Amino acid sequence: MQNSSYMALLLVIALVIASVIAGIKKRKYPERDYEELILRTKSWWWMIGLVLAALYMGQKTATVFFAFVSFLALKEFYSISQLRTVDRRVVSWAYLAIPVQYYFAYIQWYGMFIIFIPVYMFLFLPMRSTLIGETKGYIKSNATIQWSLMLAVFTLSHIAYLINLDLFNERFDFIGLVLFLLFITQSNDVSQYVFGKLFGKHKIIPKVSPNKTWEGFLGGLAMTTLLATLLAPFLTIMTWQQGFLAGLLMACVGFIGDVVLSSVKRDIGIKDTGSLIPGHGGILDRMDSLMYTAPIFFHYFYYITKDFIA
Repeated sequence: MQNSSYMALLLVIALVIASVIAGIKKRKYPERDYEELILRTKSWWWMIGLVLAALYMGQKTATVFFAFVSFLALKEFYSISQLRTVDRRVVSWAYLAIPVQYYFAYIQWYGMFIIFIPVYMFLFLPMRSTLIGETKGYIKSNATIQWSLMLAVFTLSHIAYLINLDLFNERFDFIGLVLFLLFITQSNDVSQYVFGKLFGKHKIIPKVSPNKTWEGFLGGLAMTTLLATLLAPFLTIMTWQQGFLAGLLMACVGFIGDVVLSSVKRDIGIKDTGSLIPGHGGILDRMDSLMYTAPIFFHYFYYITKDFIA
């Protein structure tokens, strides 16, 4: 657990530095509004503290923790979706999929883990909706329920599967692997934002996300790849070459996750998906990139280590 402990210490140091900078800016420029920056910093303390506490309490606790995160994300998605009143009976079944999916991750039943939601739940939910007898808005409602289940539950449950990989519990601490995924994903978000603010001129998809620029994307890509290359041998059993490719993949799909949720919010006409996390918005606002990086990184990691798993 030594390597992951070092990483946790680095995260705490980074938060301390961010808190000090926020405090200095507020005192030095009292006429400027730094309320959002301070709120974001405080929220990061809570988020990182909760994640680290769950991870260090063991695999079972960490699995339950991320299952609860999926519940909050799914609940938030349904709160902003324009579902029919009668869909509540279908939604209740979608919630019940969470403990089942995470149980499959916990016991490492790969076959059922991979197909339970995209096959069995996707077949069952429309059938349950049909029994209600209301056909107006049927396609839109079922598509919304199914897609939200994929984003909020199926994608994030890949973190739980990483937590419980037997091979890496024996040879390397599971915390390092999860911290690698979380840190690289969030670093990519921050890097793209910083490079975009400093050098951004050329918009990528202005109708979806006006603040996304090629300069921000490429700067984030470079920084994320560098960090992944350096941290992979330190936190995981990957080589630096494998970490390099992981960084490339996560930077690209993290960007996609961000703009996909931006499309959802623009379609609905909202700025944030919620107000659960002060300074950040809702839990979906904070998890958008992770919903894409978690399954992609999992399958990449699973593929390059398949000989050990087999």
